[in-house]
Amino acid sequence: MKNLILGIAAAAFLLATSCTKWLDVQPESDIDQSVLFTTEEGFKEALLGVYTRCAKTDLYGKELTIGTPEVLAQNYTIASFDNYRYLQTKNYKYDDGNFISRKDNIWKGLYHGIVNANLILEQIDQKQQLFLENNYQLIKGEALALRAYLHFDALRLFAPSFLTGADSEGIPYVTSYSNKVTKMYKVREVLDSALRDLEMAKALLEDDPIRKASYVVGYPTVNDTLRNTELDNRSLFLQNRRHRLNYFAVCGALARIYLYKGDKTKALLNAQAVIDAKKFPWTNATDFLAVDDNKKDRIFYKELLFAWYIPGLTNDYNSNWFASSNNGMYLEQDDGRAIYEASGVGGTDMRYAQWFGTVGLGSSYISEVLKYRRSTLSENFEANLHYLVAPAIRLSELYYIAAECTYATDPTKAVAYLDEVRLHRGIGQKIQVTNESELRTELLKEYRKEMYGEGQLFYAFKRLNANIVGLQGTTVPASQVIFVWPLPDDEIIYGQR
Repeated sequence: MKNLILGIAAAAFLLATSCTKWLDVQPESDIDQSVLFTTEEGFKEALLGVYTRCAKTDLYGKELTIGTPEVLAQNYTIASFDNYRYLQTKNYKYDDGNFISRKDNIWKGLYHGIVNANLILEQIDQKQQLFLENNYQLIKGEALALRAYLHFDALRLFAPSFLTGADSEGIPYVTSYSNKVTKMYKVREVLDSALRDLEMAKALLEDDPIRKASYVVGYPTVNDTLRNTELDNRSLFLQNRRHRLNYFAVCGALARIYLYKGDKTKALLNAQAVIDAKKFPWTNATDFLAVDDNKKDRIFYKELLFAWYIPGLTNDYNSNWFASSNNGMYLEQDDGRAIYEASGVGGTDMRYAQWFGTVGLGSSYISEVLKYRRSTLSENFEANLHYLVAPAIRLSELYYIAAECTYATDPTKAVAYLDEVRLHRGIGQKIQVTNESELRTELLKEYRKEMYGEGQLFYAFKRLNANIVGLQGTTVPASQVIFVWPLPDDEIIYGQR
């Protein structure tokens, strides 16, 4: 059961190949499609293989969650010998060899996932007779959603934002599995393609099991106030829908991308579809504050619309990245208190108390990041309240999107969206804003507090072309030099430029 639920079974077929040119999407060695795509199980394995690939450390298993975008957003204090230090404060040395290697691997990893999603999409329509019930719709819908999701993140990293360069050169939007080099599309065109894929996915996922009233979101190992039914489906493939791009996750991705494009009407429509469904319950404070780590929910698991399963990274999170010293990623204690406004309105914020621990270093103190801390190095999820996952789309983000999209027409309702999230984080004091600029400032604060260590803050600064608020009172002026990563050299050589 574990292998099917967590998406491990299929990588051998899809992940063993590589590309000599990063936009030449024909693998060097042929995949035996006559074997892989002759059964429904083969398509299932192929789809799960894409998720498994995306959860590797070069993508959402590390770099695109706790890694490079968080460093660029100035969310960590970094030791002087660390390879990430060149991205701190006002350095942003994009010519540093360590950064070049990481960002090139991110590019390759994203397009590797896209290639494998395309392989599924090019085979599935002609094999509809293989599928039982609505598995054809689910697999095709998820493959389309994956293709859009991965392209969008590539765009957010390697191209100007829509606000500053809608008609600037963006990235390739690859929709076929071939040996042809895909042309570079404009930012606007890439967004339109991603939205088209997601709208198609949304239609295909209309009958997603997660939409049924009988599907109750909860923890995998315990019964809480609502009975968890996420493991009840007789088909292992249909269990734990929140570990994949389900119907509500697609709505969340649509809301995120429509907002990026400045279409607040459609962004709000999709955000409200998630909020109004009331499928995802706010995390009980007793679970978040539990003393016993085995019974603690540090990441608000039930509020996750979509998450990447990362079972093998417990030791890396606990020991090699967020270390109990100034050898890993951490915060100076004053910086942590400033981010969460601990001396004022955030004095009761549960996130700061639970996500950061005080570590004494001689006569000073640092705040150790505990957000992903586990009580055991075992991969046995039954030793913990929930699976080890990297959050991808949160319920709270949909509230933030709704607030931003509502303010112009209903400021009171917009602020209420923000206040509801804050209330469930222990902050009872209402936000006071008098204009849209002040709302944006509060939103960026909330993005930082809520999604610390999840890779989303850098994108928020970029989307709004806002100054990056750094540590120790520093401010990094908004700049395309910072917000747009250089394309890989091989892309520049081989792309149609």
